[in-house]
Formats: sequence, C-alpha cells, structure tokens
Amino acid sequence: MTSVYVADVEAAFAFYTRTLGFREKLRIPEARLAIVVSAEDPDGTTLLLEPNDNPIARTYQQALREAGLPVIVFFVEDVAAEHERLRRLGVVFTQAPTATEWGTQAVFDDTCGNYIQLHDGG
Repeated sequence: MTSVYVADVEAAFAFYTRTLGFREKLRIPEARLAIVVSAEDPDGTTLLLEPNDNPIARTYQQALREAGLPVIVFFVEDVAAEHERLRRLGVVFTQAPTATEWGTQAVFDDTCGNYIQLHDGG
C-alpha cells in the first residue's frame, strides 16, 4: 500500500475510480478512508487516498505541486492511448506524451492537489 495525499477523499475516490478506472478495495466515508486498487491487478499494490489535513502532509503535497513534480508514477501499456482516453474524459494534462530514452511519459492533474505521471517502456 502507498499513500497519496488528497485535498478531498470523496472527490479523489470518485476521480480515481470513475475516471482513472481503479476499483474500490475499502471505503468508509465517515472515517474519510478510501483504498483503491488497479482493475488489472486487484491483488496488487493499493492506494490509500489520505486526507492532507495535517501541516506536514499539506506542505509536502504543495511543495511537490509547486515544483511540478508528480506524486506517483503509473505504468501503462501505451501512454499515447491512455492520454487520449483520459483527455476525452476531461483530464487536464500538464505534459503531453513525451518520448524519453526510458520510454514515453505524460503528466496530468488528479484534481485533488497532485500531478500524476504516466509511463510506458517505449
């Protein structure tokens, strides 16, 4: 499990499941707890969508954003195809698919205070 600090757990849960395609693993709205997992690997690594309501978490999240750094990288089979799919769903990209010596990458705004990078092996 890895944590992703978010400004609003319920909004993040909606974005990560409805837009990005993750599946619910555990959700307790009254406790502001949401854990999601890849639909392609339901027994794989989970994401804890964690509230950024403490000063350390908020500072960390804001510093990454101000530096333009992604909080996490998701591997996908085809960045260009995923970019197009997400763009059609209204996702805002801060970096279009870009070829690098390590593969192709793109970066988008998760609407919850973070930049997320997509990467493929080229």
